[in-house]
Amino acid sequence: MHLVPADRADRRTIDGHRVCDAIAAIGEPDHVRTWADRFSLLADANRLALLLALYRTGPLAVSDLAIATGMNDPAVSQALRLLRAAGVVEGEKEGRVVRYRVVDEDVRGLLRQCGVNAAG
Repeated sequence: MHLVPADRADRRTIDGHRVCDAIAAIGEPDHVRTWADRFSLLADANRLALLLALYRTGPLAVSDLAIATGMNDPAVSQALRLLRAAGVVEGEKEGRVVRYRVVDEDVRGLLRQCGVNAAG
């Protein structure tokens, strides 16, 4: 049980080798936290709707996203601010219009798994 941290080494195990495998599978706590944060971004239905729209259609402006999702412009802007701060989306300014797109490849992979097209 070489992977069991010292503070847990005195606990009784049933399948010690599987405990080590489980510890290895979990990996570094910072990596787990990063993924948990990504999943929390996707756990909100409005943010997920925005991300799905951006992923499937490409760059869109706040007002267009508001119409597509049924949200109001300030709510879209606030959600995009969170997603931008997390590095999930980026905005590209064209004159006075900012169009957003999904840039995080891991999130793009998760959105790909959402795969069911609402029209079909």
